[in-house]
Amino acid sequence: MRTKDRNDFLWLVFFFIIFINGFEAGGYQASLLNIGNTYDLSTTTKGLFASVELFATMLAPILLGAWADRTNKLKCIKILLSIQVIAALLIGLLTSKVLFVGGVFFLGLTTSALQFISIAALADYYPISYHKKIGYLTSMYALGAFVAPLVVAAYLNMGFSWKILFIFLCIASAVALLDIVSSKNEFRELADTTTEAFTSAGPFILAGIIMLCVVMCIYVGYENGFAFFVDTLFANEFKSALGKYALSLFWIVMIPSRVLVGHNAKHAYQILIGAIVAIPSITVLIAQLSSDVAVLLLCIPLGFACGAIYPCVLNLAMPLSGNHKATATGLITTATGIGGVVFTALTGYLGDMYGLRQAVMMLSAFFVLSLISVIILKIRCIKKD
Repeated sequence: MRTKDRNDFLWLVFFFIIFINGFEAGGYQASLLNIGNTYDLSTTTKGLFASVELFATMLAPILLGAWADRTNKLKCIKILLSIQVIAALLIGLLTSKVLFVGGVFFLGLTTSALQFISIAALADYYPISYHKKIGYLTSMYALGAFVAPLVVAAYLNMGFSWKILFIFLCIASAVALLDIVSSKNEFRELADTTTEAFTSAGPFILAGIIMLCVVMCIYVGYENGFAFFVDTLFANEFKSALGKYALSLFWIVMIPSRVLVGHNAKHAYQILIGAIVAIPSITVLIAQLSSDVAVLLLCIPLGFACGAIYPCVLNLAMPLSGNHKATATGLITTATGIGGVVFTALTGYLGDMYGLRQAVMMLSAFFVLSLISVIILKIRCIKKD
């Protein structure tokens, strides 16, 4: 049985929160070149600056995952959004480098926690329609990351500071906080426990979650390595101003990719295999090209392949997570943080050593480990489950 409420918009609030996360990520990536100019950073140091937020992303599930499982998830979201409003406001108004790094750390902490708690809350409050909604939910991250570079490019061209990004983030987070405060704390869908929607009520299969963590660690590490440095790549190696547009293109094609995964959840494993093979193949081609327009166009299939991984992993993870969805999504988010920290810093270092095109190609080699992990997942965990 399913309960319907025409005035139920909680799922839209979750979507908006993930959109804000994507906007912050895409905006920070698009602003890194300008932030580096402000603080006179080398490519390696830019990678370290980017890794501060990603390190916090890694810590958040470790520190907050168990808290989120035993606490009302809407209450958790309210607290985190309040912290996010304050951190974004301080970065937007003050100029200290130390304060910037500290503020970005807290933004990494809150956006990471909001990500995995919102996903877990969506599964709890909408157990029937979750599989379809997860495709749209993860698309909101891509939409935010697509819009942000265009917005950043617009206000930078008008002569405004990159700090405007954080003022926008502060306002958007405050709006989301007001929406959550006004939401009722009650489940939106009810279903009989024998239906397919409740197949996730089984045991927590740690081995399967770990395999998916490996996939997400490598994918997000690659994604951040590419996204944080694509603007610098175009500027330094192609002498081109197309970097921010390449970043937006990379993110926008993730939207249809994730929506399609949401509507084809039963084929999540096969789609995941295809994406893992496609990403390094496209990256090798990018590394061989000398045309900025050609690389810009290749961001379309690259983004489409990248976009499929996140919803595929979440759809495969839910049946393996039992009644510990926040813990499972928290572990996956921790893995993304580890990948983000290590691979983003590594991209900056390799970029200084060999050039960014070669650096990104080297990162893509790690997808071999992802392929091995999903094969193990199929053999040992999915069949068993």
